[in-house]
Amino acid sequence: MTPVAARPSTIEAVLFDLDGVIVDSEPWWHAVRVEWAAARGLTWTEADNRACMGRNSRDWAGIMQERLGLDLTTPEIERAVVDALVEKYAREPVPRVPGAVEAVRRIVAAFPSAIASSAHPAVIEATLRAVGLVGCFRAVVSSDNVAVGKPAPDVYLEAARRLGIPADHCLVVEDSLNGVLAGRAAGMTVILVPNASVPPGEGAAEAADHVIARLADLDPQRLPD
Repeated sequence: MTPVAARPSTIEAVLFDLDGVIVDSEPWWHAVRVEWAAARGLTWTEADNRACMGRNSRDWAGIMQERLGLDLTTPEIERAVVDALVEKYAREPVPRVPGAVEAVRRIVAAFPSAIASSAHPAVIEATLRAVGLVGCFRAVVSSDNVAVGKPAPDVYLEAARRLGIPADHCLVVEDSLNGVLAGRAAGMTVILVPNASVPPGEGAAEAADHVIARLADLDPQRLPD
């Protein structure tokens, strides 16, 4: 990839992805889509789901429409899947990434922080409520709130704008290749925390500035080499 300017040593804000970083929710997204397709006599595969990962709601609904050959509109598909996922959050224990919620609480107490997620705003709200993090972040931004989703930098740039922190003084915490590329494109320092359930994708570690095994190990003031 094209080299970028050296990052400043001072981190003033931390921007967190949500799915795969704080909650291990990608399997839930897949399960909801599988069930929804099966109810219509259709099959949704792992490959189909990977095509949706990191996309904003408009994009993944369009992918579902095309791959399943649906007559429904993309807003109808989006609403049906989002409603099913929000309901799942309300009735089942949330699959948290071990130690992540505790790490987030520690970090947000010390740094201005934001969520910058590809998930639908209703899913973000349901997730934060389920893990007890509502009100912890100074900004919460969905890729649905910006023009283009990850790997474009829009969602991270908007989160930094809302925090009032220069992009090059922000630290991005990601688990996916598209997320890492989005943070780098925004001119931010990016730390990759690979998710064991859904690996980040080839090239993610090389594209990130730093890699750590667990979010619990993150100290934004003392980044690993």
